[in-house]
This record gives sequence, structure tokens and C-alpha cells, in this order.
Amino acid sequence: MIQRIQTVYLLIQALVAGVLPFFVNLWSDAEGMEIYAKNDIMISIAFYTSAALSVIAIVYFKNRKNQFVINRLNIILNLFLLGFFVYRSLNLSGETSVSEKGIGMLIPIVSIVLLFLANRGIKKDEDLVKSVDRLR
Repeated sequence: MIQRIQTVYLLIQALVAGVLPFFVNLWSDAEGMEIYAKNDIMISIAFYTSAALSVIAIVYFKNRKNQFVINRLNIILNLFLLGFFVYRSLNLSGETSVSEKGIGMLIPIVSIVLLFLANRGIKKDEDLVKSVDRLR
């Protein structure tokens, strides 16, 4: 299980999505108050769901097709989260006073890249198993 590269990618993604948004600010409002994922319940739920989906995908290491589907759902969730952050950042730039975007807005991009790499590893494993089955 842990010796597979996609498991490493999924574990890193679970740590990035489950821990990092609560220590790295997502944005700062007009008053200079930093907003973290713990300040908004919906963003917290989205990050926790993404981390949970990665852990579930790790548990499904014997069923590669389900693991692939779970990772695709996780990519879609992170795309929605990224879309929300882009929408939020466009609204932040239109304020009368200056507010800053935080580095935490890039967490969904990192998660999508890690999930894509994990899916590529799953696909390689599936192709290897199919090629071995042809030789029998």
C-alpha cells in the first residue's frame, strides 16, 4: 500500500488539504484581519472533505478503479474550491480599501496537481495489471 507512489501523493494531498489551510491565511480583509479556513465553516468542510476523500482513496488501494473515481471527485471538489477562491479574489480587488490575497488560495492548485499525479500512478498500475493478464 504505502510503497506505491500514488499512495505517497495521496498522503501528501491529505496533509496539504487537511492541515495547511488552517495555518496559512487565505486572504486578508480590508481591516487587515487575516482569514483562515477555520473562520468560514463551508471552506473548512470543503478542505476536510478533500482530505477525507484522499484518505478513503488510500484505503481503496486494492480497487484501483474506485480509487481513480474517488480521485476524480476530489479533483472536481478542488476545482469548485478554486473557483470560489477566484470569485472571492475578484471581489476583494474591487473594494475601496486595499485587501490582500493570501498564499492559501493556491492550496487547491497544489491538491489538483497531487491528485493528477496520483491518478497517473493508478493508471500505470492498472495498465501493468492488464498487461500481465494478457500473458496468462
